[in-house]
Amino acid sequence: MSGSSGQTEIQKYMSLAKFGLFDHTEPPRRSVGRLIMHSMAMFGREFCYAVEAAYVTPVLLSVGLPKSLYSIVWLISPILGFMLQPVVGSASDHCKSRWGKRRPYILTLGIMMLLGMALYLNGDAVISAVITKPSKKLTIWAVTITMLGVALFDFAADFIDGPIKAYLFDVCSHQDKERGLHYHALFTGFGGALGYLLGAIDWGHLELGRLLGTEFQVMFFFSALVFTTCLIIHLCSIPEAPLCDNQEDSTLQHLPQGPLLMQNGGYTYGSLERVKNLVLRIKKLKNYNHAYGWYFKMTMKSLLKTILSMPPHYRYLCVSHLIGWTAFLSNMLFFTDFMGQIVYHGDPYAPRNSTSFLIYERGVEVGCWGLCINSVFSSLYSYFQKVLLSYVGLKGLYIMGYLLFGLGTGFIGLFPNVYSTLVLCALFGVMSSTLYTVPFQLIAEYHQEEERQQDTGMASSGGRGKGIDCAALTCMVQLAQILVGVGLGFLVISAGSVIVVVIAASAVALFGCCFTALFVRYVE
Repeated sequence: MSGSSGQTEIQKYMSLAKFGLFDHTEPPRRSVGRLIMHSMAMFGREFCYAVEAAYVTPVLLSVGLPKSLYSIVWLISPILGFMLQPVVGSASDHCKSRWGKRRPYILTLGIMMLLGMALYLNGDAVISAVITKPSKKLTIWAVTITMLGVALFDFAADFIDGPIKAYLFDVCSHQDKERGLHYHALFTGFGGALGYLLGAIDWGHLELGRLLGTEFQVMFFFSALVFTTCLIIHLCSIPEAPLCDNQEDSTLQHLPQGPLLMQNGGYTYGSLERVKNLVLRIKKLKNYNHAYGWYFKMTMKSLLKTILSMPPHYRYLCVSHLIGWTAFLSNMLFFTDFMGQIVYHGDPYAPRNSTSFLIYERGVEVGCWGLCINSVFSSLYSYFQKVLLSYVGLKGLYIMGYLLFGLGTGFIGLFPNVYSTLVLCALFGVMSSTLYTVPFQLIAEYHQEEERQQDTGMASSGGRGKGIDCAALTCMVQLAQILVGVGLGFLVISAGSVIVVVIAASAVALFGCCFTALFVRYVE
């Protein structure tokens, strides 16, 4: 993991993803340590997500946010994400930074996450320190700063997933991509579990809480420390080769005898004839690029055309991902409320000191433990996925994730019991691990298939990069948030009970099970 070895790796592998020529050239194998370092960003991100899930509602209530603005808070980020996610993905495909294509975007989004957390966890305290006299103006500023912080955090945290996945795909061989995705899911679960556990501690009565002021400041301290450490480790994990304007010239000069092919004195990645063919292709592409210099410039028109012209199997995978996240978020966003109202029979609208309200709060606390069980089991299942993959394949894993989640949520809705619900929370972990790994493994399979076809001259990628494909997949999460935010509130009001959310999640997941079996294409 030394700096000199990192420089050697950069020399050995130069990404020509801009032209789609060397995507099929396998990068060197990565060690387990490097892949774990790369996964630390997912650990930190999920830790911060868990802190938000535990504290954002108390924060919003404490600053006096009107109920009429709740839907606006939760819809700003997914709407922006759905619109801009592919733009960021395509921009990272064309980034010419000396630091690489993906890491500048990951660093920028990580800083935005920290700023968002600082605003929504500390905004009320900062405004109170600036405006000493209590007034309506203080409340308005506190609400505004808190809303801005929540929207900024969600925006950056949702966006950062696409560049992280594209970064993994750029610098890893096909086998390491699969291993890396499993490590991502493993550390995602661990990060969420740790975040929920720390959020369940009553910091206000401990020494650290008294030292920093409030439990909100304590959680910001832990969140900022964990995420900053994880982000630095991630950015130092695997070096990226920069995408330069004159990259084709340097390739033409150094390709026949350069380090791209030579490793330990041998031809690692292809034969001499293969290299000659690649040189001819680069020369043709170079002439084409001089004649049509605009071809590789990213414009909104070309971006939309690229997205709309995606092959059918990519679109079906995106639809499947949308269905899966719609089912998962429908259950997860309302799960603690379901535990408080349906399982514990509490009343969130009762007076604060009443028995009904205290019972409801107890149900919410137990619901947080259920979410912790989900995160832990998600990590465990992501490890066993590697074993199951050799027996049932990606298709079996994908279908099984949707099926188990659909059946589990269905049983919870039909038989709301404390102990059975907590046990079935483990099936939520199966679904989350599936959503974090299998669709991206399929993207990797599709790209590998296209690279083999490009190598034989049978097909072309049409100018698409890994970044925009990962972004198109992850923006389905934002679209699912929009659908859940807009539709489920109306559904609950119409049904008069939050139990309809769990039943709806089960129905959507079972429909998704059928869709993944019939329409999603799996590479043999």
